[in-house]
Amino acid sequence: MTDITRLVAELDGGDFSGVVLVRKDGEEVLATARGLASERWSVPNTLDTRFDTASITKLFTSVAVLQQVDAGALDLDASIHDYVDLDGTTISRDVTLRHLLTHTSGIADDADEEAGEDYAELFVDKPNYSIMETADFLPQFAYKEPNAAPGEQCRYCNVGYILAGLALERATGERYREYAVREVFGRAGMERSGFFDRRDAEPDVAEGGDRDDDGRWVSNIYSYPPIGSPDGGAHVTARDLLRFLDAVRAGELLSAASTELFLTPAVQHDERLWNAYGLEFHGRTFFKEGINAGASGALVHFGATGVDVVVLSNTEDGAWQPLRVAGELFGGPDGDYGPVGG
Repeated sequence: MTDITRLVAELDGGDFSGVVLVRKDGEEVLATARGLASERWSVPNTLDTRFDTASITKLFTSVAVLQQVDAGALDLDASIHDYVDLDGTTISRDVTLRHLLTHTSGIADDADEEAGEDYAELFVDKPNYSIMETADFLPQFAYKEPNAAPGEQCRYCNVGYILAGLALERATGERYREYAVREVFGRAGMERSGFFDRRDAEPDVAEGGDRDDDGRWVSNIYSYPPIGSPDGGAHVTARDLLRFLDAVRAGELLSAASTELFLTPAVQHDERLWNAYGLEFHGRTFFKEGINAGASGALVHFGATGVDVVVLSNTEDGAWQPLRVAGELFGGPDGDYGPVGG
């Protein structure tokens, strides 16, 4: 692929910190790591580095929930109240798992990113380490007034996946992270991926951070909860993320019906985008992006060219320029790719 030289030149000419993986017809045509996994100790990123995937984690949650739908333990069209104790909250009994997974529940988010709110601002006055379990998120959103009635609008909502994760915990009787590591990562062959507490000295886990206006590197250790949850924060390698995609497409994680559901546009988000059950679709391309303080990335399948791309970075803005170039190179004649940057 001669076009790959342009992407390499983009990486060579910038200060990208992370990993870029490009695959065509099952063959890697680019696999490169740049920058530092630890600014503090000058440890370089490698292809084995595990990166915080932010909202890409929602893909794992959706698959986990659909596994329990396949098992008959969860029903996409049952009230979320059937699985989670929400008495006294503002969450309508009409909200279903289908609404939550497709961002059509109408419930208020803890930080409304579509309205420009910053998730890290939630933890300016509240200790981020007070949120360790899935249920710990509930006070941040469950009593806020909804944005719309269930099914009336499509609006990105992180905490919909928190509720879906709580339903999963009820169905399985175990913590979300334990189930996801065994039944999603394990079955997909994602041997190096997991949920790692950012306060721990875990080998091969990139430390996230960003430069402030004075050029000083600022860690993201206080910017959100220390360990991942159903809506974000799993740590994976780029190759493991492609293993996940391969396992889904091969029907190794879900039934045939649920596999098709996962890979099919379900709800129109706006004039350009359609939502599925975690994935987003723009034309023939599907993708999932993630962004947080000290983390950015995306998994993209460019339908026009059959190219798969993973970009993972341990900075908030690092992934977006390589992804823009990838979209121009592999998106086909119409630039077949959705928004880049969250």
